[in-house]
Amino acid sequence: MNWASASDIAQTVANGERSAIAVTEAALARIKSLNRKLNAFTDVTAERARGKAKALDKARSEGARLGPLAGVPFAVKNLFDIEGLPTRAGSKINRRRKPAERDATLIARLEAAGAVLLGGLNMGEYAYDFTGENVHDGASRNPHDLTCMTGGSSGGSGGAVAGGLVPLALGSDTNGSIRVPSSFCGIFGLKPTYGRLWRAHTFPFVASLDHLGLFARTVRDLALAYDVMQGPDADDPVCAERALEPALAMLDRGTADLRIAVASGYFRKGLSPEVRDAVARVAQALGVSREIELPEVERARSAAYVITATEGSALHLDRLRTRANDFDPAVRDRLIAGAIVPAPLVNQAQKFRRWYRERVLELFQNVDVIIAPATPCTAPKIGQQTFVLDGVEMPLRPNIGIYTQPISFIGLPVVAVPLALSPLPTAVQIIAAPWREDVALRVAHALEQAGAASAPRPNI
Repeated sequence: MNWASASDIAQTVANGERSAIAVTEAALARIKSLNRKLNAFTDVTAERARGKAKALDKARSEGARLGPLAGVPFAVKNLFDIEGLPTRAGSKINRRRKPAERDATLIARLEAAGAVLLGGLNMGEYAYDFTGENVHDGASRNPHDLTCMTGGSSGGSGGAVAGGLVPLALGSDTNGSIRVPSSFCGIFGLKPTYGRLWRAHTFPFVASLDHLGLFARTVRDLALAYDVMQGPDADDPVCAERALEPALAMLDRGTADLRIAVASGYFRKGLSPEVRDAVARVAQALGVSREIELPEVERARSAAYVITATEGSALHLDRLRTRANDFDPAVRDRLIAGAIVPAPLVNQAQKFRRWYRERVLELFQNVDVIIAPATPCTAPKIGQQTFVLDGVEMPLRPNIGIYTQPISFIGLPVVAVPLALSPLPTAVQIIAAPWREDVALRVAHALEQAGAASAPRPNI
């Protein structure tokens, strides 16, 4: 069952072919065996998981109908509140906080559908990271090459799913923290529209940019979990009062009625040959030759940096004043820099953001989906400081998200679709108009069904 899909696990548990406790014990055993290599989990909630699994088995034996995720193991980035544990958010400071009194809303939703929480996952400190390296808990390690990064900041989530520890994991994405690990680890990831999924009872980074989403090894699993997590929440003011938009039932509609284009211009610069070929392969599989250019993308990325730095630093000012030495120095220094950005520059960034959103939304009057690379390269080595971008050696950490930041900056929904390259995978972004996660998932599913996209299994 280590590599079984979430939908297959739920079916076998619901019909009694296998017990939920057997599935849970197998997952816990794999975590015990492999987490020393992958460093994906920071907290394992074994007894809680066993209690939930036994309750599911008892309910089934009494004739109850189990939920659509019955017995499916999952784990969450450790910025999600887990009842009884301090919400560490990848930091040294937070692990001394009072334990959470309740679960994050999305955890509760998944468990209501029958899923079984196995614990919290490693992440970059306070989510300000693209590498998956954490100075307090150690680096998450890529299952395809243990010397390579998982990407961040949801690095433990990417490593846990790619390594077969769990079929589903939750993460967050402010500037690319779901899509980068999806690319480096070779798995599917969903960053929904800003305001689609509840952020209640999670530790924030940048309130106006934070999205919650998930990772899986199949598109069907993404859609299945996404559907049970949708809906408004009074505890999160930006979670929109919108009708539910079930995605699972839409997957098999195909792409014949969709207008698809490949992002050109900015999104062609600096690509490694492997990533360039991957984008071309996806376009060919979909029969797409049309190109489209997004306006002023470089400025969008610059504005995203300004807003990230200033909002992020405002959240941490008290910690910076009193416990500066307990931060990862790289995170601390960027937060301090954000605290001294002049207010007129922030105002300019916000004005540009509104203009940029309007211009990009105009493009969706003529297209339904835009295809773009997720990362400029495959996974770098852990500890690597630079990489070559468009023939120029560049700092690695701030530039991994060059293709993801301009998209999350305006809250568009994206599915990251993995391509099984050798020796390391990569991914492309399937970008749709706001609230059209179903369209992005349809395209991802079509690529998966055609054999053009898949989550490769690592050799561990």
